[in-house]
Amino acid sequence: MQLKKPKRPYLLRALYDWIIDSNLTPYVLVDATSDAVAVPREYVDDGKIVLNLSPTAVHGLALGDEAVTCNGRFGGRPFDIYLPMANIRAIYAKETGEGMMFDAETFPDPQPPGPGQPGGPEADGGQRGGGHLKVVK
Repeated sequence: MQLKKPKRPYLLRALYDWIIDSNLTPYVLVDATSDAVAVPREYVDDGKIVLNLSPTAVHGLALGDEAVTCNGRFGGRPFDIYLPMANIRAIYAKETGEGMMFDAETFPDPQPPGPGQPGGPEADGGQRGGGHLKVVK
């Protein structure tokens, strides 16, 4: 029996495109309790973080099958973001609240990228130009 691929990456990409094409702002709700999630921990509230993934807020956005990666700025400080697909709980439009909460799915164990890999820590301590990621409370 062939293992079924998770639906979440496909649904996330489709909803992201729909939100952007509708001239709305895509927000994702992330369970940040895993060490595999790379976000500035000082912005995590109650184990969760909401991130603005609009093209004006982040750079280098990649909506992959295993993770979402990009880089942005928190309080003026550049930061490489790594969000394992298993930790993304929802995507929705800021302006309307329309979107989707994701059902529980089985994913392979996340493997955070290493230095020099997309979404991984940079050799210079993550200091590179990025977007203007905004934390939403």
